[in-house]
Amino acid sequence: MIAMDAKKREKARRRLLDEIEADARNTENWTGRAAFSSRVMTAMAKVERHLFVPAEEADYAYINRPRSIGHGQTISQPYIVALMTDLLDLDKNDRVLEIGSGSGYQAAVLAEVAGYVYSVEAVEALAASARRRLKDLGYANIEIRHGDGYQGWEEKAPFDAVIVTAAPENIPQALIGQLKVGGRMVIPVGRVHDTQTLCRGVKKEDGTLAITRMLPVAFVPMVRRIAL
Repeated sequence: MIAMDAKKREKARRRLLDEIEADARNTENWTGRAAFSSRVMTAMAKVERHLFVPAEEADYAYINRPRSIGHGQTISQPYIVALMTDLLDLDKNDRVLEIGSGSGYQAAVLAEVAGYVYSVEAVEALAASARRRLKDLGYANIEIRHGDGYQGWEEKAPFDAVIVTAAPENIPQALIGQLKVGGRMVIPVGRVHDTQTLCRGVKKEDGTLAITRMLPVAFVPMVRRIAL
């Protein structure tokens, strides 16, 4: 196969941004958002997705679909990355906890919108490669560690926002505890192969989440720490 040249890749990126905007309009009845913020869309335009997938997947990076990144994990669909980022309503100074670093793509998008991103990855090999990749790309406001996402990152809490990029059956209590009052959480919930739902929660004064159920989604299951 002949690798995609820069001109074709740029055309594919522009087409992807148009598709994300169209998907936002088409899912407004579920999400309440007909369009994503200019800051989110600027981040989606800036972060080069082909740098976050295996070399053999690079020519397919700007298709609006999830792609395999190995170890049974995927890089999320670009529309879903944009939607989840937008639902966090991030400020440029916000501190974000991400559960599920994967290849680092979602973290890079977050880092363009927020102040600092703390990311926990259960698969050791993915955590190491994402850390190297993001460092090489010049991201100084992302910190990644290999760990159990169900436990969050207590030492760095509290967070203004929490985003989870794999689906637990129930929202981990530790993640709620590490979220500031008024903080936002975006998380897919449900069993693998069953209907999962993308949820947005806002932490209340009493420590619970006010949850809004958004739309049906399909994510890999949230797993415990794995050394590979």
